[in-house]
Amino acid sequence: MFFLRLAITALRSLDTHFLRSLLATLGVLIGVGSVVACMSILEGATNKILRNLSTLGSNVLYVKPAVARVEGHPVGSAQTLVVEDASILLRELPDDVNAVSCEAIDRALVKRFQKSETPYVIATNEQYFEMNEFNATHGRVISKADAEDESRLVVCLGNKVAKSLFGGMDPVGQSVKIRNVAYRVIGVLEPRGNISFLNADECVYIPIKSGLKRFFNRRWLTWLTVQVADQDRSEEIQKKVEAVLRRAHKIRVGQPDDFEIFTQEEVLRQVNEFSAIFKIVFYSIAGISLLVGGIGIMNIMLVSVTERTREIGVRMAVGARRGDILLQFLVEALIISLVGGGFGLLLGMMFADLLDKILQGMFSTEITINVVVTALATITVVGVFSGLYPAFKASRLDPVEALRYE
Repeated sequence: MFFLRLAITALRSLDTHFLRSLLATLGVLIGVGSVVACMSILEGATNKILRNLSTLGSNVLYVKPAVARVEGHPVGSAQTLVVEDASILLRELPDDVNAVSCEAIDRALVKRFQKSETPYVIATNEQYFEMNEFNATHGRVISKADAEDESRLVVCLGNKVAKSLFGGMDPVGQSVKIRNVAYRVIGVLEPRGNISFLNADECVYIPIKSGLKRFFNRRWLTWLTVQVADQDRSEEIQKKVEAVLRRAHKIRVGQPDDFEIFTQEEVLRQVNEFSAIFKIVFYSIAGISLLVGGIGIMNIMLVSVTERTREIGVRMAVGARRGDILLQFLVEALIISLVGGGFGLLLGMMFADLLDKILQGMFSTEITINVVVTALATITVVGVFSGLYPAFKASRLDPVEALRYE
């Protein structure tokens, strides 16, 4: 009952200077909204990457070109990772490597009459579909004969791309234009979501050799994905893959590799490192907003203590203890913080949801229980620390001097 009366008294005091209290609340609202929005973006981006990695499996190695350097300065990627490397790995490591998929990736305009999309175009071989257990709902996927024919202009459409270009029609046997070159559709792939770091439903797939020759106009790959036979020996197999590729690329002893090999664990470690960096940056920006809000609350409470000095003296004269005065002002600061924080939480959630809708496909935001609990805890801490000094100052006033104050 005592705390209820204390809260009612605090609300009446805040209502007396409503505009001033509203401005202090607004500062907290913006700060907490920033924290929630930042946390939801980080949670969503990190969780999406981790989910994507989980689809890859732990029995794969990723080989990508290393950074090419001239006189120590980076000048792009090395252009030495080629289709023949996949054949060499399968030939020289038959007991260690089950499959190797070659991939070259770029965005391009894909048209059918007046309809168009700009998906990722992935030039790959038949083993990409086998490794990922990726099947067609209509037609077929790219075969070995397709992959090895430099003149084969055929394409498999991701599920969303097929629906966008053809609606409810069966696209198999129809043509689409990729960069104004006609490709015959041989299949529509099943809905799959993310494979590796891309949404497979929003991609189109062409044979690797014709793709490199006619679409990319180059020989080098974006990366190789190597499926190892025994994941318990993945570290040993990684060293063997490295040795085979060094021989294939004629790299002499002492020279650096012109490729890089990653395991899932290494990718996860890099993701966590980048996530930690972004957390520091995002939370620093949001923390400044919260600090400004907290200073606003403290300023309001200090002004309130000065204006209500005589009231404090009267309360002490009729029996209020110093602890009661401290609690009253602390509750006022906490109410400002909680009200502002509550609306800030809603604002942050709405902003995160708006970003999710506007930037759909680029990244997603997630409001997890961790985000909500952290926001509420932050609100409480800001309220307590912002109101602590003004409340302590009010409680230490001398009753006699306070009663004389005009």
